[in-house]
Amino acid sequence: MAPTTPKKNRYREQAEKLNSKAAPRTLQYHANKAGAKRFKKRYQTKISSKNQKLRKEYGLLHERDTISELWQYIWFTDKAHFQLIKLAEVPEYELRYLGLAGGRWLTVAEFKAAIQAEWDKIQLVEIRHRIAEMPDRLDIGDQAVLGIEVLTMLREPEVLQKKSSGLSQTWSRVHMRPIPITHPIFSIFTHTTKIPIMASRNASRALRSSLAQLAKPAVQRRTFVAAANAVRSAAPKAAVSTSFQQTRGVKTIDFAGTTEKVYEREDWPREKLLNYFKNDTLALIGYGSQGHGQGLNLRDNGLNVIIGVRKDGQSWKEAIQDGWVPGTNLFEMDEAITRGTIIMNLLSDAAQSETWAHIKPQLTKGKTLYFSHGFSPVFKDRTGVEVPKDIDVILVAPKGSGRTVRSLFREGRGINSSVAVFQDVTGKALEKAIAMGVAVGSGYLYETTFEKEVYSDLYGERGCLMGGIHGMFLAQYEVLRERGHSPSEAFNETVEEATQSLYPLIGGNGMDYMYAACSTTARRGAIDWSKKFKDTLKPVFNELYDRVADGSETQRSLDYNSRSDYRDAYEKEMEEIRGLEIWRAGKAVRSLRPENN
Repeated sequence: MAPTTPKKNRYREQAEKLNSKAAPRTLQYHANKAGAKRFKKRYQTKISSKNQKLRKEYGLLHERDTISELWQYIWFTDKAHFQLIKLAEVPEYELRYLGLAGGRWLTVAEFKAAIQAEWDKIQLVEIRHRIAEMPDRLDIGDQAVLGIEVLTMLREPEVLQKKSSGLSQTWSRVHMRPIPITHPIFSIFTHTTKIPIMASRNASRALRSSLAQLAKPAVQRRTFVAAANAVRSAAPKAAVSTSFQQTRGVKTIDFAGTTEKVYEREDWPREKLLNYFKNDTLALIGYGSQGHGQGLNLRDNGLNVIIGVRKDGQSWKEAIQDGWVPGTNLFEMDEAITRGTIIMNLLSDAAQSETWAHIKPQLTKGKTLYFSHGFSPVFKDRTGVEVPKDIDVILVAPKGSGRTVRSLFREGRGINSSVAVFQDVTGKALEKAIAMGVAVGSGYLYETTFEKEVYSDLYGERGCLMGGIHGMFLAQYEVLRERGHSPSEAFNETVEEATQSLYPLIGGNGMDYMYAACSTTARRGAIDWSKKFKDTLKPVFNELYDRVADGSETQRSLDYNSRSDYRDAYEKEMEEIRGLEIWRAGKAVRSLRPENN
């Protein structure tokens, strides 16, 4: 009886055949659990001598960093073998996986050449798959599909936060949204596969669920090609369930006894948005905080959006840095308004008042005027913003800064927004406002009126959101310092514990949850003193609301922000705030946080 070929040699033999051009594509590499480990070990060993150098180069200091963090596997289905290549150097990230499941993988050189100037604007973000979740019964090819799964290319990615845990490091989870089909990256990949590129945790789960069927004993020896075919059939379903969810209608929610309608992003899947605005040009006037966030979100959603700002001004330069192209989607204000069908007036409140006489004649019949703050039309007696009678006037007011609008959009979450109609000429103004709200990055939209949005917004900003909370911070800090406490102790007990520990508990689960998470002593004192603070502060808040409603706060804002020395005066105030001891102490405390070391 002939001696049995050792498994080790047999696997090497099969691997060599697979690497041979003469090898038939149907040749199967039957990698059971042990074989898969040998195969992986073989390739890891080839680069083990370079580990130390790579770790040093990329700042990977811990011994437990895995080889997959330094290198990527590139799988060519036409050759049916792995190749190891070094990924593009992106020092601020670890190396990432690159490619498409079930299709030909692009080399880094091919990838860079294809996107050319886009390269410095787009970073790679990998949704990592945990090796422990991979079914042991899958062969090496199937594991490759599971390990790679999803790639997303995004402009301005969030920097992943490292979290230290002993000698090892892990990465915080990142929830990404699907990439718009109009994104330039798709032109690179269309010839390789029909799989939509998804960056969604749900899509990843859907792929894993379908591939898990391959782990059953009857099919455990399937090849990578079989797995790839499974991915092809599963991926479109994942895409539909994640990015294009079925319209579910408007939610009616009971808010403390008051019934309100809430409009959801899922009611406006992307293909519906594109079809709804297919004949529209969205002219975004002004490129400040909201202009930046909403504009980039609209562009990423594939809508026809253009920017209108003063040529060669600061906003013009910032728009160019964000990828807007003069003469293509970046114009001077007049030309943008002429080209646009929906005019998004996102200038500052003072600038809206100053430019209205010039803008109004260009708002011809058939156009739609869009605001993100009802300030100007509501206080028209003070601002002079009297809207034309023959156009729709709508509002989408995100409940956060433009930076937050952008970051939540990139995470796939969406921001809460108010939606309102000031004037409905076409009979479709509300529908248009809701669609615009979803397009700019809203997850949920709450119907209101222009007046209520303005009053609540001005009131909130001056109260608990900014002015009131800053005043309480200062008062508590000053008393602690006057009573002999150190700057660090006063800051930690006033700001640091609030923002880093307690406020997130309130935001996530409510005030009662925060109370329940505290000591009995803290809980008792907080409940008792909250009533005293409420009774003391309520007259101040009533005075504040009166000043908002009678226009006093509006006039104060217009007068101050219209001054010729506004920027200098504002910077002087900011310098005074930065110079306060509480915030100088805060800077020192923040420098000691783990993520800043």
